[in-house]
Amino acid sequence: MQTRQVFYQCQRCGNCCRWPGFVRLTSADLETMAAHFDMNTDLFVDRYTELNPDRSGLVLKNKTNGECCFLEGHNTCTVQSAKPFQCQGFPNTWNFQGWQDVCEALPVITKEKEPHDS
Repeated sequence: MQTRQVFYQCQRCGNCCRWPGFVRLTSADLETMAAHFDMNTDLFVDRYTELNPDRSGLVLKNKTNGECCFLEGHNTCTVQSAKPFQCQGFPNTWNFQGWQDVCEALPVITKEKEPHDS
């Protein structure tokens, strides 16, 4: 019996960038994003991050309307080439309840897999 594996291809609709919540940042994210703006990591942290409410680490700041601070215009991610690991994985490695109602990612069947394949 074959099983289908599905990958969701982002259409850059920006809806996930408007969804309420927090973008958690890794140390690697901080370094990559700071380099993207040609600034040191401490300055990036001061300017664009805040402590997660549960105090578990740093998250990106949101605009007053709840959007990601790096979303410009309708759908432009100003850190697309350096976006955080959490953003890179959506909706394939993580997602939220109801994501399919707002996300415009297209399902793509990546391969048919036999049960004995590894």
